[in-house]
Amino acid sequence: MKTVNIHEAKTQLSKLIEEASKGEPFIIAKAGKPIVKVTALSAPTESQVRRLDFLAGQISVPDDFDKMGREEIEELFGGGI
Repeated sequence: MKTVNIHEAKTQLSKLIEEASKGEPFIIAKAGKPIVKVTALSAPTESQVRRLDFLAGQISVPDDFDKMGREEIEELFGGGI
């Protein structure tokens, strides 16, 4: 893996990023000491992307959903709604 100093990274940043995006990560060093590693990010595949409505048509919510367990809740909290 290539190691470059900060000055070189500044002057060659576009080239270095292009190489990293093609799978060639590099390390930026300060005074010869490695400080960061630059590597390409991978975009999620279609199957990894979570979307709203992913269960549309597979489940149903009863019309009285907001009233289910009402009596038990009233008893637990000691009062009417």
